[in-house]
Amino acid sequence: MSLDWIYYAISWILLTWHSAWDAIGVPVDAVIGTNFAWILAIFFLVVTVRVILFPVFVKQIKSQRAMQALQPQVKALQEKHKGDRETLQKEMMELYRKEKANPLMGCLPMFLQIPVFLGLFHTLKRLNPDNQLKTLYGWSVDQFNSASSAKLFTAPISGRFGSTAEELANLGANGTTVKIIAGVLVLVMMGTTYLTSRQMILKTGWAEDPQQRMIQRLMLYGIPLSLLVSGSIFPIGVIIYWVTNNLFTLGQQQWVLRKYPPPPTASKAATATRNPAQPAKTSGLFGRKAAPQVPTKAAAPK
Repeated sequence: MSLDWIYYAISWILLTWHSAWDAIGVPVDAVIGTNFAWILAIFFLVVTVRVILFPVFVKQIKSQRAMQALQPQVKALQEKHKGDRETLQKEMMELYRKEKANPLMGCLPMFLQIPVFLGLFHTLKRLNPDNQLKTLYGWSVDQFNSASSAKLFTAPISGRFGSTAEELANLGANGTTVKIIAGVLVLVMMGTTYLTSRQMILKTGWAEDPQQRMIQRLMLYGIPLSLLVSGSIFPIGVIIYWVTNNLFTLGQQQWVLRKYPPPPTASKAATATRNPAQPAKTSGLFGRKAAPQVPTKAAAPK
């Protein structure tokens, strides 16, 4: 299956935003070793994609709320069909169908962004002054040459942590600078990826369903760790996209989670009933706990 339509779409959005910033007066030449018109074009590629996917993101949150509300029934089914995995799966799928809850909806926005990521990866990988096919996907020669020389703090946006000496020579880049910029961005990418998953889990809680819990653990720990290796092959421009997307996700999730707060779960209600005098522990995005309350002495009877 040809992915040319994705490459054309990504190129069109990038070139449109670059032309817009150029028209506004953002310098085309590097300032502080950075071509801000191209960096802003990547940033607003994220904004464009996230605006398009916003309705899907809201559906994801609503589906997660429905899944949370069903946790007591899921737990009852697990107790009822303990040891009979096949029957349990059938009963749970019937429950999800009846209540119109989709366990896979939580991953849908991420899957829909994969074509965008692949399109940008392919587009930036082509940015090489020696590339003879400069006018593919709607680019002009001048646009291609401009993007090929675009830099972030003197590191080309098409450069990678794992770029060979020959590739860096073609880009006219310093290998040490590219590795430092790419390495720092990979660490930021890992950190923000972890925080986006942690933010959601802190607000919604860990799932009772083992499969859902496994997905949550994969999102929280597996994906950030995998970026330590895969990040070395990502062009710097792609990492900028990923970090920007994560920051956008953190803000968007905070807004949506406030607008659609999670329902109280049965386990929280039971805990509150058993321990009415103990306040629930709260933690922020970085796991900070609320200060413990100092018990007050009861007033002496008159």
